[in-house]
Amino acid sequence: MELDERQIAVTEMDDEQLQGVLKEHGVGLTCSEARRIVDLIGHNPTLTELHIFNVEWSEHCSYKSSKTTIKRLPTEAPNVMLGPQEDAGIVFFTEYEGKRWGVVMAHESHNHPSQVLPNEGAATGVGGIVRDVDCMGARVFATADPLRFGDPTGPAAERTKWIVDGVVEGIWQYGNALGVPNLGGDVYFEKSFDDNCLVNVVALGIVAEEDIIHSFAPPEAADEPYVMILVGKPTDDSGFGGSAFASKILDEDEQEDDRGAVQVPDPFLKNVMAMRKANEAVRDRAKERGLVIGIKDIGGGGLACGSSEIVAAGGFGVQIDLEKVHVGLDNMLAETILCAETQERYVLAVPEHFASEVLAIYNEDWDLPNVYEGACAGVIGKITVEPQYTVMYQGCIVCDAPVEAVTEGILYDRVAEPRSYEGEEPQFDQPADMSQALLTVLGSKNVCSREFIYRSYDCEVQGNAVLRPGEAGSGVSRPLPGCTAGCALSVDGNPKYGLISPYWGAATGVAEGMRNVAAIGAVPSGLTDCLNYGNPEKMDQFWEFQDGVQGVTDAANNMWLKGYEDTPVPIISGNVSLYNESAADSSVAPSAIIACVGVIEDYSKAVTAQFKQAGDPIYMIGTRRDELGGSAYYEALELGLGANVPTVDWEAERAAIYAVIDAISEGLVAACTDISDGGLAVALAEMVMGPYGRGDVGAEIEIDGVLNGLRVDKALYSESGGFVVEVRAGCEERFEEIVRGYEIEALRIGETDEDAELEIEVGGEDLIEVGVEAMADAWVNGLQRILS
Repeated sequence: MELDERQIAVTEMDDEQLQGVLKEHGVGLTCSEARRIVDLIGHNPTLTELHIFNVEWSEHCSYKSSKTTIKRLPTEAPNVMLGPQEDAGIVFFTEYEGKRWGVVMAHESHNHPSQVLPNEGAATGVGGIVRDVDCMGARVFATADPLRFGDPTGPAAERTKWIVDGVVEGIWQYGNALGVPNLGGDVYFEKSFDDNCLVNVVALGIVAEEDIIHSFAPPEAADEPYVMILVGKPTDDSGFGGSAFASKILDEDEQEDDRGAVQVPDPFLKNVMAMRKANEAVRDRAKERGLVIGIKDIGGGGLACGSSEIVAAGGFGVQIDLEKVHVGLDNMLAETILCAETQERYVLAVPEHFASEVLAIYNEDWDLPNVYEGACAGVIGKITVEPQYTVMYQGCIVCDAPVEAVTEGILYDRVAEPRSYEGEEPQFDQPADMSQALLTVLGSKNVCSREFIYRSYDCEVQGNAVLRPGEAGSGVSRPLPGCTAGCALSVDGNPKYGLISPYWGAATGVAEGMRNVAAIGAVPSGLTDCLNYGNPEKMDQFWEFQDGVQGVTDAANNMWLKGYEDTPVPIISGNVSLYNESAADSSVAPSAIIACVGVIEDYSKAVTAQFKQAGDPIYMIGTRRDELGGSAYYEALELGLGANVPTVDWEAERAAIYAVIDAISEGLVAACTDISDGGLAVALAEMVMGPYGRGDVGAEIEIDGVLNGLRVDKALYSESGGFVVEVRAGCEERFEEIVRGYEIEALRIGETDEDAELEIEVGGEDLIEVGVEAMADAWVNGLQRILS
């Protein structure tokens, strides 16, 4: 069979001619990259090959600018069952019924698609992350959605509100229909996201160690014939060029054209394949037969990416006949079939003799063709020992390349140049009315309750929710019926800190994620990072990326896995999203968004943030420092960004986290929350109000011991990390003993009472006195006011 006659004569063109041809065919490769392809494959590429390399060598798929930098992240620890080399990572969860169980965790971004088509972009982001976890053999039991939007009160307010509406609709419409509960998330508004919103998605699954399925063709394929099966929706042209689109600078003038690069979701077909266990049926049948199979999600890069990576990861090749691919359109080009990012699809590597059973399970037992028109499972090729990626279509070879060239063929050594931050701390007088100042902060866009958003999400489906969004800093689920172990999940990362210091913006995200998990009583067990930055070709923006990665690295290395001295909390999965920049030369705030998963041995011991009963002592852990750079207080009072960004004292932070976990485990704690956005004042207000602003237990606070030389308002709104803890009456002595054992101090700052209000005194004088009703009006209704 001969090579497709649609070859591009790369070797015969100068750069100007070649660039014109690449642009004509919608290929974003540079001239040097196109010439590199010739060197690697040994011939002038076919048009199909150019499109394959265009998606596979995109930043989104290849990590060509970031791969070297992210190697510094710590990925190994005693509890890691699978590190970040596959679609998702796995950490040990518990032993139950004679099996070792792991939590499967994946973290992705769908930023560019959500800016252009918010509903579809966000929905397919949820779909992709669920597939990543499902294909590891896990049952998906939770998702989370860290979101970053533009300024809803600024010049782009109307577009920002439209994007917020679309993204939230996409998440609930897909997630609710799929039957996966939303366990948590966070939302920040900042003008740098006006032209580039960030839609990150996290998913968790549960799997027995013996049932883990890997996303590579297994070693057994060297000893017996294996075939490749494609299952799911019929391939159409949706999302064609999506990965390349996700790796370019957004231009508002091109957004109408870019919409074709956004995928189209179908949660109901996914529900059948993943949640209603069609995929599980295949895995179980393989296990019964003693057969080893591989399964990989098809997401970014389409079939070309999924089919090449599943064999390359196993050291194999593949021969694919595109005429065996089930398609939804007539007269499709080879490059479209290969590179379109049609949703709800997987590829499987299975023994040839087992293929008929797999097809019967999907096509007959689960009746995919009648679930969605044209959906089915079919054999599309055979896996080869020779590591060559060969694709045939209509009597021609449209691709013939070493598979390693396709998946690993490019790497850039980018140059970083530090940028300086010129901002200064504001000079201002303390507000005369501190009660009104608190209400202003509570109603501000980055402090007010997110209930207006998460009320749309189903957190009760599957019936496993222990703590729901808003009830604590992390959500908690009990993923194994009959087992007492619970799983906590938090997502964090303040972009305003990143504007001042990419390093501390990232490091504090790790620290806050671990605090939020510890605040319910769980042990932080694993991390994922979605690294959202600007253009790596610009030296200052690449430096921001490198600085952020170093912040994540140092935090994970220095916070330690509880019970294992000098052992990092491992990064088990993650994602890099670069080119979050507009054609107007505006890049996003450096944003390392961290997800932290934790394990609590008995979920019945998990505590919420709301104060529980009158007469309990209230403690603060964590020294207040002059760290209000990027703070909610400065923003609410329109004082600018400031300069003194919160930092992390590794030893003290680690000790505080361990002490809180131990105290909750012993049943000493009635309520707990971490101190972060809005500082001590907001933490106390939220504990008084509760998640819906209906709290009936108040607090009397005296802050003289908190000041640490600071002006009163700075002490109240400093965003230095810490905890506020309601200790059960009578347990004070033991609580203080635990804290002292970690060589830190717990400062008793007040007591809960029966008056539903927050009272704060300093020097024997009333400073703040605000009732729940007034605080709730500002906080609970704030976001609806802003977005309406």
